[in-house]
Amino acid sequence: MPFRRNVHETRILSEGSALTEALSPWLQRCQPPAPGQPVPVALVDPGTVGPDVLDGLLSDAAAGSVALVVAAAGQPPEIAESALKAAGVDAGAAVPAHPVRLRAATGFAALTARLDDLPEPLTPVVPLTVTDPSASVILTAPMGLRQVPVATWRPETNVLMLGVDPEALIAGPEDGGLRLLHRLLLLAGHGRMPVASLPGVGLLGYGAIGAEHVAGFRAAGFEVVAVCDRSPGRLAAASQILPEARTCADADALMEAPGVGLIAISTPPDSHAAWAAATLAAGHHAVVEKPLALSAGQADEMLDAASGAGLTLAVYQNRRFDPDFLAIQRLVRRGRLGRVFHVEAFVGGYGHPCNYWHSDAAVSGGTAFDWGSHYLDQILALVPGPVEWVRGSAHKLRWHDVTNADQVRIQLRFADGTEAEFVHSDLAAALKPKWYVLGTEGAVVGEWRRERVVGRTPVGLLDEDVLAPADSPATVWLHHPDGSRTEVAQPGSAPGRYHRELADWLQFGEPLTADPDQSRDVVAVLEAAVASADDGGRPLSPTFRAR
Repeated sequence: MPFRRNVHETRILSEGSALTEALSPWLQRCQPPAPGQPVPVALVDPGTVGPDVLDGLLSDAAAGSVALVVAAAGQPPEIAESALKAAGVDAGAAVPAHPVRLRAATGFAALTARLDDLPEPLTPVVPLTVTDPSASVILTAPMGLRQVPVATWRPETNVLMLGVDPEALIAGPEDGGLRLLHRLLLLAGHGRMPVASLPGVGLLGYGAIGAEHVAGFRAAGFEVVAVCDRSPGRLAAASQILPEARTCADADALMEAPGVGLIAISTPPDSHAAWAAATLAAGHHAVVEKPLALSAGQADEMLDAASGAGLTLAVYQNRRFDPDFLAIQRLVRRGRLGRVFHVEAFVGGYGHPCNYWHSDAAVSGGTAFDWGSHYLDQILALVPGPVEWVRGSAHKLRWHDVTNADQVRIQLRFADGTEAEFVHSDLAAALKPKWYVLGTEGAVVGEWRRERVVGRTPVGLLDEDVLAPADSPATVWLHHPDGSRTEVAQPGSAPGRYHRELADWLQFGEPLTADPDQSRDVVAVLEAAVASADDGGRPLSPTFRAR
């Protein structure tokens, strides 16, 4: 990206390990969002560390050698009396656990910026009252008709007082609580909220994904300032929704356009490496369509170039946020299936492939790279640990006017014995489930849906559009050992979540769900699968970067 590890030294002094297990790996993936060296931060449960240790930490904080984030929630105020005094607040009686709707106080909007999935933690609340004018309210929660302070910051003593339980804050399935807690640590460590400005965006290529990028970037707070495409029709379409943006047919003009600091590369896969190199050489961040490249070697060169230039190279793995996949991932992470040992994924049907570049193997990388860049990314996100080998097979039996294979199968064996398989077929008169996942305590099946969009023609007749199965999230069923099954609730669709995460990365140093090193490893698997298929299905062992 590059990832610069250890945003700041953080000690977690709290009873139990859940907070450490969740927060420490998160901080290891963060980067410093601004120049300067923050002071170390201690996240303290005053009911755990004891008064002597707490007083020593408070003394260090007053001397400026450490910053404290004190979690007062649920603790009798007398236990943390010295911390309350240092924080410049009084604590009221704890309100019993209930879902808490946190809001940023005036002047601290960055704490909750873009946190659409901010949880409502089920936690006791300690209402705070500011007693020293040098302390500022930074978070509030509603109680009755009032917004009551539940977090304060006093820079004179380097103490941030938190009246909600941080462990409850990060207990939800999404990462909004982690992001909020990370920003509280940033505030304490830097003595302020370090917020970098977002770069202006240039779009290189305005095809089918163009409008999606525009909506996502805008919603995340970016400004799209320029669009480049060789098609006059596409530039005209871009101008309809971006009348203020500069348009051009020459990529060099895009690279030099005023205000551009990030370029989203939406060109065919065989050109990704060259355009990323040009973008980085021009001093801009780059967001590249998947697949990142057509070989792991190309991907490594791209990532190394970004790291050497101190720039971001990210990959638009937008399907990491598909609702059906997120539902399955949540089940796996919560242990609802026990130990997962077998994963199958399928996409396709019976029909002629498209006649655009997707079906030209020299341009797209072939059938494996097309949908495989989505599904292998999801499989590798579901199954942790090293991959032992990759095997590929391909059939070319009917669609001889395109160079892509009619069907590919990619098999993976992980070092712990887990097996995974992905099939993309244009010769499947009968569909397999989208997902078939087996674990020691249950199974998951993702069933394709055939949805219809119903409307009326201009003269009032029925107008019905039947969607391809891949255009709708699968219905997810959790199968139990007793033979019963339960339909699994799915999170709402998250359009633009990738762009919001990109903004969080650039402004706060918070990691992308889809680490670009992971996208590089997807390319390594796809490259090995193609080589294996060409060699009669011989298992190959690619080299990985993120596993």
